[in-house]
Amino acid sequence: MVRAEEVTKCIEQLAPLSLAEAWDNVGWQVGDPAAPVKRVLIGLGYSPAVLQEALLQKADLIITHHPFIFQPLRQLRYDRYPGSWLRELVQEGIMLYAAHTNLDNASVGISQALGERLGLQQLQVFGSKQAEKLFKLVVFVPQGHEDEVRQAVSEAGAGWIGNYSHCTFQLLGTGTFLPREGTSPFIGQSGRLEKVAEYRLETIISEAKLSPVLHAMRETHPYEEVAYDLYPLQQTGRQFGPGRIGLLPGPHRLVELVERVKQGLRVPVVRVHGDLDQYVEKVAVCGGSGAFLVASAVAQGAQVLITGDVKYHEAQEAVNHGLAIIDAGHAATEFPGVEFLAAYLQEKLPGVQFSVFPLTLENTL
Repeated sequence: MVRAEEVTKCIEQLAPLSLAEAWDNVGWQVGDPAAPVKRVLIGLGYSPAVLQEALLQKADLIITHHPFIFQPLRQLRYDRYPGSWLRELVQEGIMLYAAHTNLDNASVGISQALGERLGLQQLQVFGSKQAEKLFKLVVFVPQGHEDEVRQAVSEAGAGWIGNYSHCTFQLLGTGTFLPREGTSPFIGQSGRLEKVAEYRLETIISEAKLSPVLHAMRETHPYEEVAYDLYPLQQTGRQFGPGRIGLLPGPHRLVELVERVKQGLRVPVVRVHGDLDQYVEKVAVCGGSGAFLVASAVAQGAQVLITGDVKYHEAQEAVNHGLAIIDAGHAATEFPGVEFLAAYLQEKLPGVQFSVFPLTLENTL
């Protein structure tokens, strides 16, 4: 039996709640995290149409990108919105959870999925909000047990440098200790100073992985008391932010990129600002409302920004700085991220059935 909190834990490993904007309301909206789940419906937002599809599929949990409960509720009346939309949800025992700006800012999230859907290469974060904090772990392990401890901490998430995993350094030395009364030493005897061949094993850990890595280290290490040091590092790890910037496979006329966007996002119409005959190769994307990234996109040398909800004066400013705009709509630019989230969760939890509510007017409210 899979509990709802196991599903949301997978989401929060991908998109920690700490990445959400201060004004946002992410995470649990309705329900019991300990309740069992067999079927999950994922969509852009919650609406009566989404609820009816959940009932049809016998879903136990609805996961949305946009939080339905956004502002604090002063009352919950069933004869008016939003209470009228929540009443049947609660009566049917269906849970509701939202992954919004935490998924926007995640290292693999909404804009990453959008960029990949459009075939962009060498994608990098731009409009960075924060960077991953890193720590150096140094643990002293008796000779003969270093491989076991290294494997345990690496499998728990330590040792990642770029796309390389299991990155460690080891140096053989001599450790000393004197077991006192009441101890049960793995090596040696109480009251006698011991000198033991030990490896100094070093690796790197992100802040998000500290707890599981230290737990794996203690569980695997043979000593009763584990000697280890943890140092905060000046360098940072992954960058987190709402935008992505990358390259097309080669120069494209803007009109050709427009067709690529329409086909990739399955939309019949987009709004374009800029010279349709100009050639572009460096492309910035931001799922949802990304006009606030115009200045950052220009600074990064992007030639076009693909996003949604661009206002007249925002588009005018962009074009004036040499940045073309393709406005494919808020929902359409976020939907690849919803589909990615469903595929990600299906791979993580094959015992649960995940489905996606299609892109329609109702689920963009």
